[in-house]
Amino acid sequence: MISRFALITLLLATFSHADQDMTAQSTAIQSDPQMLWAEEVLGEKALSWVNTQNKRTLNVLEKEPIYQTLKKEAEALLTSKERIPYGSVRGDFVYNFWQDEKNVRGLWRRTPLSEYHKKNPEWETILDIDQLAKDENKNWVFKGSSIYRPWQSEKQFALLRLSDGGKDAVVVREFDIASRSFVTEGFITPESKQSASWVDQDTLLVATDWGKDTLTDSGYPMIVKRWKRGTPLSEAKETIRGEKSDIGMWPMTIELSDGMKVSGAIQSDTFFTSTFWLFPKDGKAPVKYPLPPKCELTGVYRDWCLVSLQQDWEITAQGKTFKSGDLVAFDMRSFIKNHSLPKVSLVFRPEKTQAVKGVSIAKGAAILAINENVASRLLRLKPASDACDAYIEWTTTEITLPGKGSSYVTSANSRDETVFLGYEDFLTPDSLLTWDRAKNKAIPLKSLPAKFDASGLKVEQHFANSPDGTRIPYFLVCKKDIKLDGSTPTLLYAYGGFQVSLNPSYSSARGKLWLERGGAYVLANIRGGGEYGPEWHQAGLKTKRQTIYNDFIAVAEKLIADKITSPKHLGIMGGSNGGLLMGVMLTQRPDLWNAVVVQVPLLDMLRYHKLLAGASWVDEFGSPDVPEERALLEKISPVHNFHPKEKTYPTPFFVTSTKDDRVHPGHARKMGSLFEQAKLPFYYYENIDGGHSAAANQIERAKRTALEYTYLFKQL
Repeated sequence: MISRFALITLLLATFSHADQDMTAQSTAIQSDPQMLWAEEVLGEKALSWVNTQNKRTLNVLEKEPIYQTLKKEAEALLTSKERIPYGSVRGDFVYNFWQDEKNVRGLWRRTPLSEYHKKNPEWETILDIDQLAKDENKNWVFKGSSIYRPWQSEKQFALLRLSDGGKDAVVVREFDIASRSFVTEGFITPESKQSASWVDQDTLLVATDWGKDTLTDSGYPMIVKRWKRGTPLSEAKETIRGEKSDIGMWPMTIELSDGMKVSGAIQSDTFFTSTFWLFPKDGKAPVKYPLPPKCELTGVYRDWCLVSLQQDWEITAQGKTFKSGDLVAFDMRSFIKNHSLPKVSLVFRPEKTQAVKGVSIAKGAAILAINENVASRLLRLKPASDACDAYIEWTTTEITLPGKGSSYVTSANSRDETVFLGYEDFLTPDSLLTWDRAKNKAIPLKSLPAKFDASGLKVEQHFANSPDGTRIPYFLVCKKDIKLDGSTPTLLYAYGGFQVSLNPSYSSARGKLWLERGGAYVLANIRGGGEYGPEWHQAGLKTKRQTIYNDFIAVAEKLIADKITSPKHLGIMGGSNGGLLMGVMLTQRPDLWNAVVVQVPLLDMLRYHKLLAGASWVDEFGSPDVPEERALLEKISPVHNFHPKEKTYPTPFFVTSTKDDRVHPGHARKMGSLFEQAKLPFYYYENIDGGHSAAANQIERAKRTALEYTYLFKQL
């Protein structure tokens, strides 16, 4: 067997020559200044260009000696039956969605809870998505289910979300679990970006496309209606209406300790501010929750409504001041009765290195998940008393976990005592655990065998200094005996937006395809994310966005200064908002990298707000229609900062999906076209299916992964 170091050397030698056919030939496309042709998702000219680029790229990458090996390994990993069948507990059953090489689109299935604890449980198939797609001649992708409570009733109904090719837009269809069939004349909605919530077995709250002028500027529902069984959707009664400028309006249902259901809606005024509404039982006008705009309702525990704050909150009438990042609680029943703010108690205040991630509610228990220096902790929450109408103290006790990596709740609901937890880190495969309440400890239930050889690897956390002096954490995964001579092929990954935290995670594909072959992996926890709470995120909003890019550059420069790697051997990767990060790095500092994987990206930042869901992100990026914010966008927009006569660019790889109805594929098309017009080499792969993940199933995901790593080996 060839050694990893020898293989890296062989690959670098083999791919050192230039590929003349990768300098894309100019086409007959004469683009206008804004390249609007690229925005026609299914336009003849656009698809012709896409097909040409796909064919050209695949013709090169699929012929590389390593491609077939990587593809075979990726398929084996992603379709392996040696995967944990994570599921949701609903009454006596655990429900799971499963895909493999045989069931490409997947099976929605279940097994009794007692059976699930066995090593190899027996599953009963509820719905075969491959067969359904065949029977209906549709390109169905399963997007989840919502089972009506009580789950123990004789008739069990579920709302299934089915997508055409993986888009965010779905069809909602009612399914009878007992008969394994769709309900005749049951609830069904046309395709739309939508949401539905059970009120009772015969009533739904639905937010969907109701026709002309019922969607927001972001393309999401603006109106929530109440729909009774046996009546046409057109006769559903309006309960609340938002504004065109909102992001969207979404139904919600809250269940109290005695089973009482409380209906309402979430009005997403902007991406980071919301107004919460209560629908009174008497049918009167909706009542506004007396909460600050930047907060999240994280659940109801023993009739305490738990709220995660994203801004400071001063309650003058109560003489209370809470800080951004705090978790607080108030008496839900009191609010329902009086429609005014009850006494608010502090549940948890994170320290400087901590951040609240979320709360999971089980029957008789609440579990708080937090970050601490980017690693995860789980804490059990307990109020000092049941006196919800008073200011009370809350206590936390730590749940014992296998290590300091990523821990999370995989299944918990207020009607069941069973709680499943998950744990993983960069070198430790996923494990499923049960929570022993008496010992407050995680007990192993299922674990994966190692999918790659980690014996010679190490994980370290380091910090880089950004230009403003802020310490930016990053994880380095590499060989224990790494040579500090700048020669190690290194992949640097980050996201940096929307308060999304990136924690240590186990990736079998990354480990097998990259780390085993001598590559190093770096995860940068730059600002814009939520690793250290709301302030970490807000430090990079709108006109402050360059802060995020400075952080990323600082990490890269430290890797080079420490001689972990060098620009010749440094590659970067990111998707969605991380794809924008890649585009900015490609145009701002092309000298720092030799490979740039740009996945489902935003790249035209002067028109992003006009494309698909783009209008919903102006609170993150800023608006091109606001002069001060536009000035910054003009400086960072990759499409508008491409200067081939002034800079030397590495050969990038753009990856997107035609069916992505969240981030428009036109972004990647435009940037690829600029490289083409400049007669510069680039790779481009647009999967026809797949939605925002750029892959609708594991086979497609394996192909995309193999292409990306083939490119990385070729470049680095």
